[in-house]
Order: sequence, then C-alpha cells, then structure tokens
Amino acid sequence: MKAVVYKEPFKVDVEEVEDARIQDPTDVVIRVTSTAICGSDLHMYEGRTVAEPGIIFGHENMGIIEEIGDGVASLNVGDRINLPFNVACGFCENCEAGYTGFCLTVNPNGAGGAYGYVGMGPYTGGQAEYLRVPFADFNALRLPGEEGDEFEDDFACLSDIFPTGYHGAAMADVGVGDTVAVYGAGPVGIMAAYSSFLRGAERVFMVDRVPNRLELAESIGCVPVNFDEVDPIEYIQEQTDGHGSDKGIDAVGYQATVSGGEEEQPAIVLNQLVETVRPTGRLGVVGLYLPEDPGAPTEEAAAGRLLFEIGRFFEKGLAMGTGQCNVKRYNRALRDMIVAGRANPSFVVSQDLPLEEAPDAYHRFDQREEGYSKVVLKPGS
Repeated sequence: MKAVVYKEPFKVDVEEVEDARIQDPTDVVIRVTSTAICGSDLHMYEGRTVAEPGIIFGHENMGIIEEIGDGVASLNVGDRINLPFNVACGFCENCEAGYTGFCLTVNPNGAGGAYGYVGMGPYTGGQAEYLRVPFADFNALRLPGEEGDEFEDDFACLSDIFPTGYHGAAMADVGVGDTVAVYGAGPVGIMAAYSSFLRGAERVFMVDRVPNRLELAESIGCVPVNFDEVDPIEYIQEQTDGHGSDKGIDAVGYQATVSGGEEEQPAIVLNQLVETVRPTGRLGVVGLYLPEDPGAPTEEAAAGRLLFEIGRFFEKGLAMGTGQCNVKRYNRALRDMIVAGRANPSFVVSQDLPLEEAPDAYHRFDQREEGYSKVVLKPGS
C-alpha cells in the first residue's frame, strides 16, 4: 500500500510500504477515506522531535472497515468509522475514568498512545491507503451516511482538531457570556474559538500574526489581534475595560515566537495568558509542550523546562488545565452536533488532496501559505 513516510527534516515521500493487517483479534483494518495533516505532524516534519526516518505519519483518520478480527463484537465490514487520534484500550484505570489520552496499556514508553506519532506507541499512521485499528470496538466511532457525502470533511475533524479545540475551551471552563482570549490561529486554535462560541462565549479574541488565519478567525466572529501590530495584552485589557479576558486558551505550544516571528520564546504564550486573563480566571492549554525538543533555543527548553511566571499566576489566583485531549470524551456529542446541523467544523478545511500530493502539501502547510489552513488527504482519489 502507499503511505506518507518521514525521510528527514522537511522531507516526506509517498512510498510503497507493508500492507496493514490484523495483528490481534480485537483489530480491524480500514480503507482510509480521509486523513488530515495536523500541526502536530509539523513538529516531526521539521525535525523538532526525536522521530526516526521511516515513521508513517497520520493520526487524524477515518474510513471504511475492510477486515475484522475474530474478537471484534460490535463492528461490521462496511461500517464507516472515525478514529480518535488517541489509541486506547478501554479497560485500564485511566480509560475507565475517561482519560483515554493517557491509556496505561497501549504505550510501553509511557501513558497515552497515538497513530503515527513519535513516542506514542507502535502504531502506524493513517496517511496511507489502509490502517490497522487496535482495540477497535472501543476506539471506533460509527458514522452515519456514506463515503464522500457532505459530512466527510466535518467528520474528518472529529479525530483531533475539533475535540482538541473543544477540550481547550472545556479546560478553560468557557461558559455563557465569557470573554475568551485564544492564542494561536492554527486549526486547533480556530476550533477552540469556534468551540468557545458553541459553549456560549460572548467575545473571543484571536491572537496570531498570519493574516489569512486571522481573517478565517474573524469570519466566525472572533476579534483578530495581530501581535506584529499591537501588544496583545494591552489591546485585550483595553477592550475589556482593564479587566482582562475571563478565560484564555493556549493553542500555540512550545514553538511560540515573539513579534516578527524570528525569535522563539517557548513560554511566551503561557506568560502572556497569565497577564491577559483576569484574576481568578482559568487557562486551557492544548498547545503541545514536549519533554525533549532538539531544536529549542536554550538547553533548558530542550529539556522541557520553561521560565513560567508562576508568581503572577499564583498572585492572580489563576487555574490551568493542560494535556492532550481525551477525544472519546467529546467525539460522540460533537458528531451528533454535526449531524443535527449545529456544528460545521469543515469551514477550516482549505484543501482536499490526493495522497500523492502530501509532500507538497506538507511544505505549503509548514510555510503557513494562504489556502493551506487545513489539508485533508484522500487516499484513492
């Protein structure tokens, strides 16, 4: 089968690889119909992780079941399913508590597994024609309709960006009437803003420096804040009569930069949020922070240690939720909102492309080119 294979920093190729196959009785194999390129993939693509050449990318996957293991009880050949990026067992202590992003079974390297991601277990990614799905009864989310229908790109957002954005809003406890500051207008940040509105937020400030991304945020009702042009803390304070926002969401993570985009300061967004959010407010952090970053600007940052304004955080009585999304906590409800017409996350999808165009799409997405806010690959198209 064909798959997107990491070769070296800033280079992926589409190659013939070993076919996906049933390995355990609880597996299924799907024919992949949609698989998205994620901002998290760019960390590996840019060489900012310890990913080795040969890894098959792709953790935002959906498709049609082609083969079923003998131990699968609730799924059938032909079922259309979406897969959380989290690979989870469903029976460990964390899974039973709803923390499927931190499954204790699936990853010998630590808590939590994922498709096609460094350090997240032995699971091949889905930017390929076919994909093995472990613990399929638990992990699969059944989808209505047929392949390629009007919901295809909406459903593709259910693997990661929509629930992760919603997770950011949930960890920040965004509620009716809140003012929210979202830092980072990538796909997850856009979904965090969108989810904040779904949860009843009155105003959402979107902080970024890429004009086309700020325009997309503005199109859903956000107040755009270009940090190349204004100090975001001062601007949001002024717009809220000096109070600051009620809630804040970090959708940037460890590759945050100062104005101009030239210099990385990994903790700058966290510290800006400490000053942006009013006393006793709450932060939701879904931007990725790694324990190791080979490309970090300092030795401390390379070891995952950042200079965080804990004094101000404590002084203001702020609270913060962090960590990757437990997708299964949200994906069923979000699917039902899509079907009911109450949510249409596919507005963020700017490109539907054949798998063969993945190398060019990675380059353009990495450059933040206009028209590449979110790329969905269509194997077989």
